[in-house]
Amino acid sequence: MEPDIYYMRKALQLAEKAALVGEVPVGALLLLADGRTFAEHNAPISQHDASAHAEMRVIRNACQASNNYRLTGSTLYVTLEPCTMCAGAIVHARVARVVYGAAEPKTGAVESLYQLLSDQRLNHQAEVVSGLLAEESSALLKQFFKARRAKKQKQS
Repeated sequence: MEPDIYYMRKALQLAEKAALVGEVPVGALLLLADGRTFAEHNAPISQHDASAHAEMRVIRNACQASNNYRLTGSTLYVTLEPCTMCAGAIVHARVARVVYGAAEPKTGAVESLYQLLSDQRLNHQAEVVSGLLAEESSALLKQFFKARRAKKQKQS
């Protein structure tokens, strides 16, 4: 479990960076089978791109660097449970393992609303570890949205 905690802490640092630039604080780190790592944070607001979730960005970068759309043997660390879009990309990229922090009861597609990564009808299933450093991940999100609401109230 020790390497998982190490990489999840790195993902949390990315989430903090996202919050500092006004993005929803989600960070993702992808560890390839060969040991290379790729790291990204959420950027839909700054990039004006609904698909610029941390998971999508890190998967794109790893695929391009690997010259392969398959990331077999890789592990994705992400601070928030992936949505349907990101879970779909995880399946298509053949990510072997997903480790995430906070559950996402409204849009989570790994365990909360849907279980896409374990759905036997799909051509790939990923091993899932959920709840790793969930309290830290959740606290960061709560703090971000609390500050955002307070800022909106001041502007009113």
